[in-house]
Amino acid sequence: MSVRVTIAFLSFLLLVPPADAKNKKKQLLPDVVLNAQTIAVVIRPDAGEPLTSPLANRTARNSVENAMSKWGRFRIVTDAQTADLIVAVRKGHGSGPTIGNSPADDQPIIYQPSGGDVRGAGQRGRSPDLNNPGLGRPADRGPHITNEMGPSEDTFEVYMGGVDYPLDAPPLWRYMAKDALNTPRVTAVEQFKNAISESEQHRQPKP
Repeated sequence: MSVRVTIAFLSFLLLVPPADAKNKKKQLLPDVVLNAQTIAVVIRPDAGEPLTSPLANRTARNSVENAMSKWGRFRIVTDAQTADLIVAVRKGHGSGPTIGNSPADDQPIIYQPSGGDVRGAGQRGRSPDLNNPGLGRPADRGPHITNEMGPSEDTFEVYMGGVDYPLDAPPLWRYMAKDALNTPRVTAVEQFKNAISESEQHRQPKP
């Protein structure tokens, strides 16, 4: 994709305010979300794993993938670069030591399609190419201990796919809440379903 097209897409995204869960005003989703067919679920590249739960983000991503698969609206793909939409998740945790660039999050994704018996390995759980590496991010991508000061709530963010460095743009929709990525309910996916339903109802012609 050319630089001109990428800039045009990002300019459009800046006009679309993210629908934060704490914002009581309903935010209608753009057509790029309502018309999407494929979706990829990734762990935010800057998400650290708490020492007390080193698989927290990987477990959250798997929970979201399973909930999205049961929903059936989108076809889940493992290549985020070709997806119409990208969902980036981050498990909330309190302050304290975390593992940055955890090897557990970089293992290949194993996706089980609903109703099938074929398992395939996809791209790595984290996708460094979803962010621009030249924006002041550290060159060292190896695992390390850090004191990450992130939100204590779980984060579920929806981004447009098919553009350069999609996670550098503002999210199309965001939901943050305590345990929002936990099974069996996976509240974040339920809220995303509600947001899509409300947006579609708003677009229906009024009698």
